[in-house]
Amino acid sequence: MAQGFSQVPGVDYFDTFTPVARLASICAVLSMAAVHDLELHQVDIKGAYLNGKLTTDKVIYMKQPPDYPAPNSKGQVCRLLKTLYGLKQSGRCWYQRLVEILVEFLGFLRCEVDQAVFYKRGGTSLIIMLVHVDDCTIVATALPLINDFKANLVNHVEITDLGELHWLLGIEIRRERERRLIFLSQRSYLDSIINQYGFQDLKPVSIPMDPNVRLTSAQSPSTTHDFARMRNVPYHEAVGSLMYASLRTRPDISYAVQTVLHFSSKPGLDHWEAVKRIFRYLKGTRELWLAYGGNEKDLLGYADADGSMAEDRHAISGYAFILHGGAVSWSAKRQEIVSLSTTESEYVAATNAAKEALWLRSLLSQIFATELEPTTLFSDNQSTIALTKDHQYHARTKHIDIRFHFIHWIIENGSLHLVYCPTNNMVADVLTKALPSPKVKHFAKELGLVSV
Repeated sequence: MAQGFSQVPGVDYFDTFTPVARLASICAVLSMAAVHDLELHQVDIKGAYLNGKLTTDKVIYMKQPPDYPAPNSKGQVCRLLKTLYGLKQSGRCWYQRLVEILVEFLGFLRCEVDQAVFYKRGGTSLIIMLVHVDDCTIVATALPLINDFKANLVNHVEITDLGELHWLLGIEIRRERERRLIFLSQRSYLDSIINQYGFQDLKPVSIPMDPNVRLTSAQSPSTTHDFARMRNVPYHEAVGSLMYASLRTRPDISYAVQTVLHFSSKPGLDHWEAVKRIFRYLKGTRELWLAYGGNEKDLLGYADADGSMAEDRHAISGYAFILHGGAVSWSAKRQEIVSLSTTESEYVAATNAAKEALWLRSLLSQIFATELEPTTLFSDNQSTIALTKDHQYHARTKHIDIRFHFIHWIIENGSLHLVYCPTNNMVADVLTKALPSPKVKHFAKELGLVSV
């Protein structure tokens, strides 16, 4: 790693953007690829950060390597012309170089809502490139388009052609083209973390979190003995490993992971038992795959909030967006405000989901040049639906911050259609609370998690 320093301290250290496409972008494009039978390939950029160029406004010097000094250069330093691994500026410079290659030389357009997604359209032909630092997923309507793109790309950077897409960011990808289906799984990753923390001998369970167990801060360690018992417990590492799975392919554990994450500052034995239960659930459901494809369906959204407030009075917001049979975007987060009623918490959850719906609509319409019908967003609270349509004065809702009324404009604009959904059919319910086994299985299937 180079030991470098900037001529203007503190200026370049904020310039650290790295090209990483959102997982929702990747999932949305894969779901469209499954339905429309698009070609999927992958390339790897060799030494991506070594391709970045340092402009005149980024002056960085580096000490000479100890074993390779230049002749008669004692006491001198080298000025870098290109980036190296280890520099804070490398990610941004590589992205600028990538944009130059794709946009200026190869004629691609950069997606306005995800700047690590590039596309090129001509008539009925379409080619999309999803970038994750140096891993590039290529989606196209025909194989010759991909071959031509690879031949042109190699003129600018050195690549490794990985052929058809089978693995992406540690996610195994299986495809059944005759049925127009794509499956995503992290079973290898799940096996590795289960073995890493010594949970391979635990018995599987059918739910990630027991609905009869309530985790509170009172269960955190309070005595020296309690702290000593938790000293060698890898709580933070285990929760971090679970977060990676919940954000990638396992939305069914999102609420459970969010709950145990809340106690990371002072975890107790009861919290650790809840973490172990999530691992036991994953062990029993490791063969669930996130599926996309089949019968073509429009983008659907579900928004919900936890009606029983937590001890800090912050409700849990959850939303899930389904495209072509599988979840492409989901979230389970604590609301930043303290709600005074169920209607208010549901209203805030619907507004947060509406923002994600607008983003997904922009992504799909821009890349695939399609005119989308108003997106249906389901809510299980009649008062929330009435509040989005009624502009009259309400004594119980007059205090709601004006920014949460953003959903009014979206509905009036025709981009979103808020529809009532019974609680028994509310898919986002699994993202806001612990549920019994039948509901967990039902909602996991609705999210696209199936056994292959």
